[in-house]
Formats: sequence, C-alpha cells, structure tokens
Amino acid sequence: MSSPPVITTPRTKHDVKRKKNLAKMKSREQKKSVERIEKKNNAVTFEVIFAGRSNVGKSTLLNKLTGENVRVGKRPGVTLKPIHLYYDDFLITDMPGFGFMSGVTPEKAEDVKNKIVSYIEDNADRIKIAVQVIDGPAFEEIVERWDARDEIPIDLELHAFLLELNIIPVVAVNKMDKVRDDEVDAMLDRIAEKFGYDSPWKECGCFAPVCARDGQIRPLTSLLKNEIHKMKRDDLFKYFK
Repeated sequence: MSSPPVITTPRTKHDVKRKKNLAKMKSREQKKSVERIEKKNNAVTFEVIFAGRSNVGKSTLLNKLTGENVRVGKRPGVTLKPIHLYYDDFLITDMPGFGFMSGVTPEKAEDVKNKIVSYIEDNADRIKIAVQVIDGPAFEEIVERWDARDEIPIDLELHAFLLELNIIPVVAVNKMDKVRDDEVDAMLDRIAEKFGYDSPWKECGCFAPVCARDGQIRPLTSLLKNEIHKMKRDDLFKYFK
C-alpha cells in the first residue's frame, strides 16, 4: 500500500511577515545586549583578572573565591574567551588558559594566546591585579622543559609582561594538596627563584599556596585584600568569600 502524498502548504504573507518581525526583534535584542555590555564596561574602573596555563584550576579558584559558578571543565582549554563577572565598577575576569588545549588546533591555541595579550594590553589602565595561577607540583618540570629548548617559559614571560604594564601579579600556587608539608617551603622558594626573585617566597609578598579543589584559599584572599587595601578600595572586600 502506497503512502499518502505529502501536502505542502505554500508560505502565506502572514508567515513571511511573522518571520521578518522575529528577525527584527532578535536584532533589537542583540543590539540591546551589546549596549548593556558596553555600559557595564564603561563603568569599570577596577579589574582583577585570573590568568595562567590551561588546566591549572583558574575557574575553580575563582568560584571558591567569589562564590560564583563560572564554568569549569575537565578538559584543558574549556574557556576560550574571557568570562566576566560585573560588580558595579568592579570587574573580575576569567581569562582563557594558554598552552595545551584539548581538541584545539595549534593555530587556534596561538590565536587565543595572542588575544589574551591584546586584552591585557588594551585594558591595562583598569586591570589593577592579575592572579596568575600555576600548578605548583608541576611548575619546576615545566620550566625546565622550556629551558632545555632555550625558550622562555610562558608563565615567566606572562609575569614579566604584567610587571612591565604596572599590573600587580599575585601568583596562586595551586594543587598544594599534592605536596608534603615538610617540602612546601623549599618548593615555593625554588618557584620564587624561577620567577626571578632573590628573597624567600614568604618575603616576596606575591605568592599564595592554595588548593582550589578543597577550598583552601585563605593565603590568596589575604594577599588580594592586602593589595586592594593599599589602593583604598576596601569596599571591594565584600565580593570575596
């Protein structure tokens, strides 16, 4: 038995008009969205960014610090563009990770890195502090790998870049739960030396050993509040847990 013929109804003038109206509404909403974002950006005078390699725990650390729910992924490179948290004139930005990104071509990864640099340069006037997140237990091995190729490790290059732009870098040394208590100080001293500091890590005033996964972030909170206090913006403390 043959199937009944499919009857198609020609598009009426009403259908065409409805689709045009929907397209106009969508266009207006997009325009309003852009205008809202521009208005928020124009109001920002103080920004803190979170930057670092892929899969070092930037988003998890930011969530623990603020109580927000920024997307966290198991694959390196989930965040491919800046994610913004607006609080009046205060902005916290989760930057894309640089380095290896799962499922991303080398060309795309390089493009993301260039966009990170451009973003920081373009907004250097309002970026007051950069939380540079590193994987503490893996950091020395990563640096040595780059040194063996006679290349400057991206982490150290980023740190120098931030200082050059007069942005205060705060290094959150993450995943410290994987380090034995009696090895912590020696490891952090070696990391401080890799970053070019002559003093022990505790005297540098820019290193915060943390474990984002377990919520052990008090050293970072203290460092951030100390720097913010110096800038006479204690009103921003309320945005940190």
